Amino acid sequence: MNTSIRIAIRYGILMAITLIAYFLVVRLFDLHENPWLRLLNGIVMGIGITLAIKHYQLVQHEAVSYVNGIKIGIISGFTATFIFTLFMAIYMYHIDPEFAQTILGQWFKNYDAGPAVLVFVIFIEGLASSVILSLALMQIFKKSYQSQQKKI
Repeated sequence: MNTSIRIAIRYGILMAITLIAYFLVVRLFDLHENPWLRLLNGIVMGIGITLAIKHYQLVQHEAVSYVNGIKIGIISGFTATFIFTLFMAIYMYHIDPEFAQTILGQWFKNYDAGPAVLVFVIFIEGLASSVILSLALMQIFKKSYQSQQKKI
């Protein structure tokens, strides 16, 4: 397996473990129904993607190419999203079935939608944040050619 993919999957698993632990800690304090606390999920994803790109940069001993950096960010984010979504599906269907109804409230009451809608939203939200964070963070890590052009 390619070095970049191994690093991305490793950090994706670490991000998923962190997201699950964060959710369980928030659940312990009975704050898991507060949607504003989900903003910290994005911070966890951003830190994880940053660390994955930095680790790859240390292994390669050179600047990360834009395409490789985005690839690492997206693969690590998608891995974390898949694992976290799987955990949340198990949680909503088997451990706390009332959680989804509480979060959804009146939104989907007339459509007979259950936890599947919330699982889908978590999955899409994770994929989108992975892509956006990877693109944004690569603006920091990419090699700048402007400074080299000014020296000429």
